[in-house]
Amino acid sequence: MKKVVIHTDGGARGNPGPGGWAAVLVHGRHTREISGAEALTTNNRMELRAAIEALEALKEPCEVEIWTDSVYLQKGFMEWMPKWKAMGWRRKEGGRTKPVLNVELWQELERQAARHRVSFHWLPGHRGHPLNERCDCLVQQAIDELPGERE
Repeated sequence: MKKVVIHTDGGARGNPGPGGWAAVLVHGRHTREISGAEALTTNNRMELRAAIEALEALKEPCEVEIWTDSVYLQKGFMEWMPKWKAMGWRRKEGGRTKPVLNVELWQELERQAARHRVSFHWLPGHRGHPLNERCDCLVQQAIDELPGERE
């Protein structure tokens, strides 16, 4: 099984606002960059979209390490999702249950991850890690390419 290391990032200018996602996929000496943008979205949705698109880009089942600066994405997948699923995609908040936000994206992430052996890892963002910084740059470029967004 091939091992692929993926760095992801997502962001929005305004929350909601125009947003972008990016991923850098590394297998041995091969590197692939992917990115995209949406006119009206949130930071969390773009973090999820980056991971979904990266996993979908893999042509065969792989052992995958995903590195993200998003606690929402890392903890959501590794810790919270099993609880949400057990509760019918609901979460506890203040003694009540509420629907999980972005449920359709979490479910798509789960479908994509099922094809692979995936682990998520957190790293602090904007602290000089080259691939994290590259993802951030790609996110900003993707947003800039949206109609009306270039400053």
